[in-house]
Amino acid sequence: MKKRVRKHLPNFITCANLFSGCIGIVFTFTDNLIFASYAIFLAAIFDFFDGLASRVLQSYSGIGKDLDSLADMVSFGVLPSAILYELFLQAPQIHGISEYLNFVAFLIPVFSALRLAKFNVDTRQAENFIGLPTPANAILIASFPLMLQQHTAFSQYILNPYGLTVFVLIMCALLVAEMPLMSLKFKNRDFNKNIFRYLLLLFSAILILFFKFAAVPVVILFYITLSIIQFKFTGEKIAG
Repeated sequence: MKKRVRKHLPNFITCANLFSGCIGIVFTFTDNLIFASYAIFLAAIFDFFDGLASRVLQSYSGIGKDLDSLADMVSFGVLPSAILYELFLQAPQIHGISEYLNFVAFLIPVFSALRLAKFNVDTRQAENFIGLPTPANAILIASFPLMLQQHTAFSQYILNPYGLTVFVLIMCALLVAEMPLMSLKFKNRDFNKNIFRYLLLLFSAILILFFKFAAVPVVILFYITLSIIQFKFTGEKIAG
């Protein structure tokens, strides 16, 4: 019995990730972007713990790896694109080309699929990432409706069809970029070897404590910057 639980628990958590993504899409259809955004955060929690459960229980399988990518495609690809599409619709519509910019939002699942497919076959990403992870991209998008709820002043920056278009194009490029980024997998407790991870967690906690969801874009930028410092200036390399 314990062996069966050990074998299937990580996949069960992955399915919870997928279920959260599906529920989030329903919330988007009903124009409830706040709960749709919370669904992404919930899916990200499940996504973190399914990997943790696999490592702790030593339960790895090809099915689990593929299932994880399929779940991520829904929760961190389709769901955030649906949120972006609704944000496009809420933005002031300018007659002409901006009327068709709404569909740019669906480039996110296209490039997320490319990112996830690449991750599954790229042996260099066993311990770190190459390109922005789909959960990080999705969490950034999920922060937009929550920032709008937090303060209406953010609307002039977020609800802009041209700004949203540029944002989508930048994020799509980052998803598939040949850019090494650190993961939050702690292989040991050595402070020196994990100093960049500790800095990221500490900086993120402080920012979120004071600025709440408005801190998320800064946290993602800090994550990318720290990764560049780690891999560019310390000489650490991605294996492969």
